[in-house]
Amino acid sequence: MRLSVLWTALVFVLVQGILPAYTVKKIGNNMGRFANATLVRLSEFLSAGYKKGVRPVKDWRDSTSVAIDLMIYSILNVDEKNQVLTTYIWYRQAWTDEFMVWNPEDFDEVKQVSIPTANVWVPDILINEFVDVGKSPDIPYVYVTHEGLVSNYKPIQVVTACTLNIYNFPFDVQNCSLTFQSWLHTIKDINITLMRSPQELREDRSLFMNQGEWELLHVLSAYKSFSLDNDDYYAEMKFHVVIRRRPLFYTVNLLLPSIFLMVMDIVGFYLPPDSGERVSFKVTLLLGYSVFLIIVSDTLPATAIGTPLIGVYFVVCMALLVISLAETVIIVRLVHKQDLQRPAPDWLKRLVLEKAPILFCIHTKHRLCSMLSTHSSTSSSSSSQAASDLERFKEHGYGRGPCSLHHTCEMGRGGLGGLDGLVGPPHHHTERDGGLLGGLGVPPVMDNILQEVTSIRHFLEKRDKCREIAKEWLQIGYVLDVLLFRVYLVAMVAYSITLGTLWSVWQIV
Repeated sequence: MRLSVLWTALVFVLVQGILPAYTVKKIGNNMGRFANATLVRLSEFLSAGYKKGVRPVKDWRDSTSVAIDLMIYSILNVDEKNQVLTTYIWYRQAWTDEFMVWNPEDFDEVKQVSIPTANVWVPDILINEFVDVGKSPDIPYVYVTHEGLVSNYKPIQVVTACTLNIYNFPFDVQNCSLTFQSWLHTIKDINITLMRSPQELREDRSLFMNQGEWELLHVLSAYKSFSLDNDDYYAEMKFHVVIRRRPLFYTVNLLLPSIFLMVMDIVGFYLPPDSGERVSFKVTLLLGYSVFLIIVSDTLPATAIGTPLIGVYFVVCMALLVISLAETVIIVRLVHKQDLQRPAPDWLKRLVLEKAPILFCIHTKHRLCSMLSTHSSTSSSSSSQAASDLERFKEHGYGRGPCSLHHTCEMGRGGLGGLDGLVGPPHHHTERDGGLLGGLGVPPVMDNILQEVTSIRHFLEKRDKCREIAKEWLQIGYVLDVLLFRVYLVAMVAYSITLGTLWSVWQIV
């Protein structure tokens, strides 16, 4: 019994002598691995007894002030249809953690250390306009100073709702807001301030990628406290991101082609109205503009609440082309085959041929001479054509009826002009006249000659009458063509000046 007790005591003494040596050896090995263990000691010191779920203040009556800052890095997308803005920002926030304080002299003058974000208290500040989770990189660390200042810097891809006004497209300026607010804590617990002055924040564009479609004008900030039930107040910081679209791409690809087509439509008015080429030219322009609108329809922003002004501009231009084509059809109808038309009404001649030229300073002489010469150039070249027309006139009963043959009106004055001297004052010869002439001893040959001369006289009178009718309609058509062209030109110029002034003002502002 005594021997067993002695043996037990000996084993205990040996164990007591071996364990301290083993423990020292293990610790010595660990100290070798962490030769510079200041950060480890500091991390263990800060995490000892730390409660990250509790707001880091010693006096619960004190409010935690969170200073935030925002820098716009890039505008990724502006979705006008869904009213969504996608931006990439650099977000910074800092606050004081009263439990993350140490003396730098105790830790080799270490005044700042990075620790995992999951190990510290982080304020629940969110963006109210969030509509989707962006692809943001995960930054797992925060910086902590020896005075307890915690700095949390991270990039965020923000997908937010924004009220986009596209009426001024492509010269539009958009104002989208990013509202930072604590989702749960009242202003008694968490208050929000700016890390920089509002002026510095407004003018800072140092990080913005300025090569895209959108240009950053400035970032405005506004602080506000509000209450939902007049009891608990919440703090919010709202940033207004003001951006402007660069219109060069849309000007070159949308506005200039439309302007060129409208200029060609104006030039088309200088084609002769009595030629069919003007109608075909106008129809070609209208078809070309329709194809142009189909091509650019995908480029225009589409919303359910409004139409951009440039869309209205395209519709008005299409309407002007249609009006121009209708005016051309009317004018061509007036000046085509005038000898088949009825004489112009007196009120129309008085209004168009007398008052309109004086009122609008329309000169008609030179233009009408050139228009009428096209009708008389072919017939005045030979008298044989006039003889054939005379025979045709005789076959139809010597021109009985008002301008029954339009071919008679196309003959110039040179064809039968020599016959005017042969024909005296108008006489109406009848069979009784022929009988009297025969009774006076006039040979039948002379009687036939007088009948032929009379028929020629009637033919020339009918031709002159038809030519007067054609001349009146040509005059009416020319005056109306010039008048409608001027009205069309004034409307287009006024419309273009109005839109140009609006777009210039929007671009300057």
